[in-house]
Amino acid sequence: MFVTRTVVSPLLRRVSNNDLSHPLRLRLRALLEKPPRRFQSTDKAPPSSSSSSSSSSEEGIFSNPWSNARLWGALGAAAGWGMSGAAIYDASQSGPEIISLNMTGVLIVYSSLFARWAYIVNPQNLMLCACHVTNVVAQTNQMRRGLAHKADEGGELGRHEVDEMMKKAGAAGVASALAIAAAPRARSAVVAAGLPFGISAVAASEAGPFTVHFWAPMSKWLISGASFVDLERPTDQISVAQFTALTFTGLFFSRYALLVKPINYVLCSVNIALFGSSAYHLGRKVKADYL
Repeated sequence: MFVTRTVVSPLLRRVSNNDLSHPLRLRLRALLEKPPRRFQSTDKAPPSSSSSSSSSSEEGIFSNPWSNARLWGALGAAAGWGMSGAAIYDASQSGPEIISLNMTGVLIVYSSLFARWAYIVNPQNLMLCACHVTNVVAQTNQMRRGLAHKADEGGELGRHEVDEMMKKAGAAGVASALAIAAAPRARSAVVAAGLPFGISAVAASEAGPFTVHFWAPMSKWLISGASFVDLERPTDQISVAQFTALTFTGLFFSRYALLVKPINYVLCSVNIALFGSSAYHLGRKVKADYL
């Protein structure tokens, strides 16, 4: 909108041309002598979600530590690298007799799912993704060593048990692949059906049962379950490195799960359980060997 001469000229003509000192004439003349200007709104537009998200992503890793997802994600990744390092250390320094086949199998599934979860979660955590890929390789090697030891030491019975375990693992792998392939269509069908009791709403959730945000923490429940099943495991078969890494993983991820998007309460609860069970085993080992 521009101020033009047509706005003030009728007022100017109402003032006598001879009265040069008339206040109204002086004010109007000063107004006419100013160049046209565009009136601008003083209201500031609210910040967009993209700008707020970019400022959040640019936030320093050590700023506001309690609520900083990147900081807790880095701590969780460091603990994850400790778990991968524990497997590598045990492979080079410890005998295969300390390998828990149940725990090792669960860790392979767990790290496979969490490698995918870390890649798609917001904020993305590539350090965590890389550590889980490494852990899949390390734990697979541990599984190979454990199965070879069981077959060698167990004789014919041990070889039979190993064969049965391999068959079950193969069947589970095929079933998992089929389930992953069918998940998108199944999710669309459940959501479109409008099922009662919130079933369709749960299926449509960002962290629902058709997403890795649900199955990654569920695999961690298997780790906690394996720890609870082996509560009376002999302390000479407990790996200090492995259970130290699991204890810190549970500690850091309990907080990290509440800072990522989508917020993952299942992941938070399972890490509380993982922290408790792993710390229990670690405490038994420390008490037996060092106290």
